[in-house]
Amino acid sequence: MNMVHVKGKNAGKIILYALSTCGWCRKTKEFLRELGVAYDYIDTDLLVGKEKEDIMKEVKKWNPRCSFPIIVINNQYCIVGFNKDEIKEALEL
Repeated sequence: MNMVHVKGKNAGKIILYALSTCGWCRKTKEFLRELGVAYDYIDTDLLVGKEKEDIMKEVKKWNPRCSFPIIVINNQYCIVGFNKDEIKEALEL
């Protein structure tokens, strides 16, 4: 799995499932960088074969509608879509 790690302060395990062509996904990446938190992301549309199948199973577990972006925090909490307030609250910032 080709997760990209973005360095920053530890605010828990943050995984962003995104699409490379999605404007809201880009805004979410930018916002997380502005907050200065460490996170991992994967552009799911750039995957192929088994790797894509495996990631999409994970995505569907969190969001059966498969809309993006999807932020998973500490493997317990999920935010679907770009919502600055909800992201800040979830990360306790």
